[in-house]
Amino acid sequence: MGQVIHLPLGELYMKLRDRKRLQRLMIVQDVSARQLARAAGWKSHSYMNRLLNGQAETLAPEPALRIAHHLGVGVEDLFLTMVERPTHHHGTHERTAA
Repeated sequence: MGQVIHLPLGELYMKLRDRKRLQRLMIVQDVSARQLARAAGWKSHSYMNRLLNGQAETLAPEPALRIAHHLGVGVEDLFLTMVERPTHHHGTHERTAA
C-alpha cells in the first residue's frame, strides 16, 4: 500500500473582477452600498465602499455569493475565485486563480 501524502490546502477568497460593473448593477437596480453591505452580511458599509472605490478588491467567498445573489447575477460575473496556496519557500504564499 502507498504512502498517503497530505498537502496543505490553500485559502479560498474572491477577487472583484470589475468595480465599474458592480457600480452599474447597483445603479440600475437602485441598490445602495449600505443595502448591499447588509446583504453581504456585513454590519458596516465601509468595506463595500472600499470595494467600490478601488481601495480593496478581495473578499471572503460567502459575502461574494450573497452580493451576487442579491443582484441576481452569477458569482462568476462579478468575482474571480482565487486560492492562496502555501509554498515550501520560507513560509510564503502563492496566489492563483482557481
